[in-house]
Amino acid sequence: MASSALHCFFFFTLLVPFAFTTATRDPCATAAPDGSDDLSIIPINAKCSPFAPTHASASVIDTVLHMASSDSHRLTYLSSLVAGKPKPISVPIASGNQLHTGNYVVRAKLGTPPQLMFMVLDTSNDAVWVPCSGCSADSPSFNPNSSSTYSTVSCSTAQCTQAHGLTCPSSSPQPSICSFNQSYGGGSSFSGNLVQDTLTLSSDVVPNFSFGCVNSASGNSLPPQGLMGLGRGPMSLVSQTSSLYSGVFSYCLPSFRSFYFSGSLKLGLLGQPKSIRYTPLLRNPRRPSLYYVNLTGVSVGSVQVPVNQKFLTFDSSSGAGTIIDSGTVITRFAQPVYEAIRDEFRKQVNGSFSTLGAFDTCFTADNENVAPKITLHMTSLDLKLPVENTLIHSSAGTLACLSMAGIPQNANAVLNVIANLQQQNLRILFDVPNSRLGIAPEPCN
Repeated sequence: MASSALHCFFFFTLLVPFAFTTATRDPCATAAPDGSDDLSIIPINAKCSPFAPTHASASVIDTVLHMASSDSHRLTYLSSLVAGKPKPISVPIASGNQLHTGNYVVRAKLGTPPQLMFMVLDTSNDAVWVPCSGCSADSPSFNPNSSSTYSTVSCSTAQCTQAHGLTCPSSSPQPSICSFNQSYGGGSSFSGNLVQDTLTLSSDVVPNFSFGCVNSASGNSLPPQGLMGLGRGPMSLVSQTSSLYSGVFSYCLPSFRSFYFSGSLKLGLLGQPKSIRYTPLLRNPRRPSLYYVNLTGVSVGSVQVPVNQKFLTFDSSSGAGTIIDSGTVITRFAQPVYEAIRDEFRKQVNGSFSTLGAFDTCFTADNENVAPKITLHMTSLDLKLPVENTLIHSSAGTLACLSMAGIPQNANAVLNVIANLQQQNLRILFDVPNSRLGIAPEPCN
């Protein structure tokens, strides 16, 4: 294995279709500009993705609205993680439909020789799984028979006990394979095995990497992407590669206005920004994988809006507080918090407002120059959001909308989520061993 000082860079693009010109390098090429291996993170529906739709490209606003339409399901899923009694540290093996994620996919390689896989990146999940041969004929799948380093995991191993939803026979003369068989919405189900193989990230090699190998599905077809969880659980990429990357990773999401929509994910200590401010990462024992931060207030322009602290204060019993999440599109606040932000924003813009999809505060773009900036106050860190992280424009460019919303009624009304739309052009650094989150401005384009 490579030394712990090594790190990987992943170049990715946002979930927005875009066009190419003959005068520029094709972002879908198999080599990065510096000649290194291409381990891109790409938009799931963009040209470089094997899952891209065949229909014509949508506008930025239409794409965002389509993405945001799944936010309510995503928030319900996140809320389910923090509800109820404390649970043992375990990894749910689940489909992308059940997780309601899939904004970004990363190219990774599994097996010997390496097989290229596309896996959804998710900071709020611990699971790592891929579709295996026979699961999907229309998308990349992992073929265990083609790998000389592939092995199944026995029921007697610690990995099997750490993965939620896996089953073993109560009595068997021979060690049994750790397998799973789960159901998800609509009467569908899927099954597979917990396995191990070599994971290759650029020039770094991680032997005996554990992941779920999904080999059959019934009902609605299983989403073709695998899942690469970046949570803190024992089976996540972060935990399984801790000796290599020291539990540190960061990403930078580019602006929607960028032509190539490219940014980067960095794994490991090297290459991380030196000038960066930190806020503590809080840990919820009910769901230790979620990355909580201590949001203490929100300012609109120079006005800190009055909100009841009970809607911001971290509470592990109820799951209340604020998390940062890569799988939610629009930042969501408990309804009283959002209404205070929205009302102060409208007061300072001082115009007439309309609704567009998930956005309820849209106004004539001519008034954009008077739109105030929004600042998120966290312990030891004030994050003043750039204008492009606060406003989104209609396809005709005539309307500008406040790109935040309240928590849907069917989700946990006390869980605030800082989503990927508000993380653009910022370096977001997760230092898991030191329980801190770093944020610094960075032109990701």
